[in-house]
Order: sequence, then C-alpha cells, then structure tokens
Amino acid sequence: MSMDSSLFDEVADALRSMAPPELGPIHVRARSYGLKAWFGSETPPREHYEAQVISPDAVRGAKVLALEVGFHTEHPRQADNDAVIAKLRSGEKKWRRVVGQEAEVGPFLGKADVWRRVSETWPDPNLEDEELPFELATRLTDYVTALEPLLRK
Repeated sequence: MSMDSSLFDEVADALRSMAPPELGPIHVRARSYGLKAWFGSETPPREHYEAQVISPDAVRGAKVLALEVGFHTEHPRQADNDAVIAKLRSGEKKWRRVVGQEAEVGPFLGKADVWRRVSETWPDPNLEDEELPFELATRLTDYVTALEPLLRK
C-alpha cells in the first residue's frame, strides 16, 4: 500500500485551527501513515495524540487497514504508562462526555506491550473521502479538549 502524506498534512492543518487556544500552541508532525500532536516542547513527548494507519489485524472487522485516533502514553516503563492511565481514569466520567464510548482504554495496539492508549479504531475507512481529514481532526480535537486538562493537573 502506498500513501502520500497529503491526508495527514490536511489533518494537521485542520487540527491546528481547531485546537483550543487556551491550551497553548499545538505541535503537529505529519507523516505518510499518521501524525502526532502534542503541547510543550518542540519534540514529541512520550505522551501525545495520534491519528495513524494501523494493521487490520489489530481491529475487528477490518480487512484492508484501519485508523487509530486518540491518545498514547509511550514511556519505557509500564508503571509510568499505567500511572498516566490511572490519572485519566480518575476523570473518566467527565472526558467520556466529550469523547464518548468509542474510546478504549488499554494496551497499545502493536508491538510495545508496555505502552498504553485511550483511542478508537476505524475499520477500513475510505482514505479518498474528502471529509476524512476534517473528521480525523475533529476527533483528535475531542481527545485534546477532554484529556489535556486532566493530564496537566
């Protein structure tokens, strides 16, 4: 499968315009198969937001590919990631009102079994859909709006 970065470049542009200004400037790094978004330092921290193409093997109902949208905590130590998730779980009732039930809290989808996530998956999306960049940016904005205040406490 070949992808150019235009999908995630468009998502990045939309996300920059949608992110709540009171959280400060959002940094976004788009690549061919996804993007990372974060606040603070110029380089992506271990805790960040992502929209990315993932293997269909990781998502029930996906045959060709899937997208994952949400938050990752990727510290080298599992205990550090679990502490981030515990902090988010403490405010789950509040953030669920924004993010909804689609978000799964759990292990990272993929190779790193110590990493954790709060994210959702979209099986077999139409990558040619003109609305997809806006839909991805909107969902990332939901995660940013709901989770970032808790992460900063």
